Amino acid sequence: MSASHETTARSTTNANANDATTPDRPTAAQATDAPEASARPTATNDLARQLTVAVSAVLAVVGSFIGSGAAGGTPIQDAAGGALAADATPIAPGTGAFSIWSVIYFGLLAYAVWQFLPAQRTAERHRRVGYPVAASLLLNAAWILSIQFDVLWLSIPIIAVLLGVLVVAFLTLLRWRPANALDALVTDGTVGLYLGWVSIATAANVTAGLVAAGFDGWGMGADAWAVVVLAVAGLVGVAIAVRGGGRIAPTLSLCWGLTWVAIARLDGDLLSTPAAVAAIVAVVVVVIATILARARLMLRGEQPK
Repeated sequence: MSASHETTARSTTNANANDATTPDRPTAAQATDAPEASARPTATNDLARQLTVAVSAVLAVVGSFIGSGAAGGTPIQDAAGGALAADATPIAPGTGAFSIWSVIYFGLLAYAVWQFLPAQRTAERHRRVGYPVAASLLLNAAWILSIQFDVLWLSIPIIAVLLGVLVVAFLTLLRWRPANALDALVTDGTVGLYLGWVSIATAANVTAGLVAAGFDGWGMGADAWAVVVLAVAGLVGVAIAVRGGGRIAPTLSLCWGLTWVAIARLDGDLLSTPAAVAAIVAVVVVVIATILARARLMLRGEQPK
């Protein structure tokens, strides 16, 4: 046997010996996948999430019941010294605007039930959006408590965080298509309505807080500030329409709130033609942006959600 053959034979023998004495090692791919596999949600994780959403929904509805004054407490519009009443600021929507909460709460309760169904239990979109929805419900209850205890200043950071959480939930749903039309209605529709309404409610809440704190507008009149704030609300609506591909639910609730701002400024105790016109223009702009965003998707061959 030649020297080269002898060397090859020894290498083969040593390799076989090593294989026999060394335990199996995971491949690079297996090593990479192992942590991910161990971190996958389990049935227990899913149940915990579902229960969290359900309990949060119940707390939010109970808080709303108390906040409405139905349980004998002070209605929201009369709490905190009436800072959130329809005639408190030029940005405040008319009283009829708040009837949208009945639709939103119904949708949130429907979602709490929907996410319990077997088909949704392990769906990735519900795993991702469940806790943000639960957080929004708890923040909503906290906001009601802050108003009921006359801590208006605290309601501002709470509603700001609430808006941020709803944006996260909205963006999360954009990444995973709904399983069917019912899922789109219950999940995407509810979150969309919630986001649109809280967008205009945040503007009204911040304005009310500034007025209550004695903010004089740096020399600008109330009408001028109303126009500025309503313009910002309109731009937020346009951003949601563009980013969401023209989803209808956020546009409906945001424009609902803006319309009631216009109604309150044209026929209420605090009249303001500039604010009313700004609100109406904002509605028109947001609706057009939504239509164009949906048309753009259709031209690209995509189905609007």
